[in-house]
Amino acid sequence: MHEPWWISLPKAFVIINLLLVTFAYLTLVERKAMARMQLRYGPNRAGPFGLLQPAADLLKLIRKESFFPAAAINAPYILAPVLSAFTALAAFAVIPFGPGWTISGYRVDGWIANVPIALILVFALGSVGIYGFIVGGWASESKYSLLGSMRTCAQLVSYEVALALSALGVVLMGQSLSLVDIVNKQQATLWFFIPQFVGMVCFFFGGIAETSRAPFDLPEAEQELVAGYHTEYSGMRWGLFQMAEYINLITISALIVTLFFDGWHFPWVHALDQLGPLWFVLKLFVLLFVFIWLRTTLPRLRYDQLMSFGWKILLPVATLNALVTAFFVVLL
Repeated sequence: MHEPWWISLPKAFVIINLLLVTFAYLTLVERKAMARMQLRYGPNRAGPFGLLQPAADLLKLIRKESFFPAAAINAPYILAPVLSAFTALAAFAVIPFGPGWTISGYRVDGWIANVPIALILVFALGSVGIYGFIVGGWASESKYSLLGSMRTCAQLVSYEVALALSALGVVLMGQSLSLVDIVNKQQATLWFFIPQFVGMVCFFFGGIAETSRAPFDLPEAEQELVAGYHTEYSGMRWGLFQMAEYINLITISALIVTLFFDGWHFPWVHALDQLGPLWFVLKLFVLLFVFIWLRTTLPRLRYDQLMSFGWKILLPVATLNALVTAFFVVLL
């Protein structure tokens, strides 16, 4: 039984809007959590307990003057943040969040799209999204933005290699590139974070670097006067870059849940799998909190430390993990 198109379209619309709401309130949760960890007040003025702060931020970005350099190359400058935001949203389309249900005789899948090469598609969209950051810095016609975009390119491209290699062991064990098949394989065997613990750690660190989170936050350089590739952006164009980074964070967390923590399944009790979206969201929120915790706790790395960590540590470990996994898959 296949899901009809008139169910797929509204479902995709609902999922995208839920993703946008999650992104908006993730910014609030992050500021609240960081404030609590640093013994200070977080946002508490806009609405009760600061709950309307994301709406206030949106209004501020919409109403803020949208300046841009006179020498900027217009088309790439305008399209760069749109490209980054679009690819970030599109990558979530292949993340499964439930087993699927039959409602009044109609099939409702627990995913937007189930493609045989879903994992490759996620990596491909992430690679295309990087062009938005690079082109945005180049098209700004500012040497500071250009240097920031070069720093972005060096970090994101280098850590993509370790990210892909650390997921290779999961592909070998799951015997598929479909994320739905990988989740089902974990249900039939065991959660992949147990045999693939080293790969999970590499994937986690690579995901932090890919989303430009502390301590790998050099592409943005929030602590510096010149922020990086988006220095010459303001208003909603700047907001689209920030939205892309937070949604990429949600997507990476959802991918870790899917690849290593059995996706939407509840451990051991199969009768609770019909509540798949609930378990998926709970696992997702735990991982998002870990990302926030690390940002609050760890100091940022210098550029030489950052690149050394990627090429000299993560890449060899991820390669070794993939080779060991391939040996055991062939042996068994």
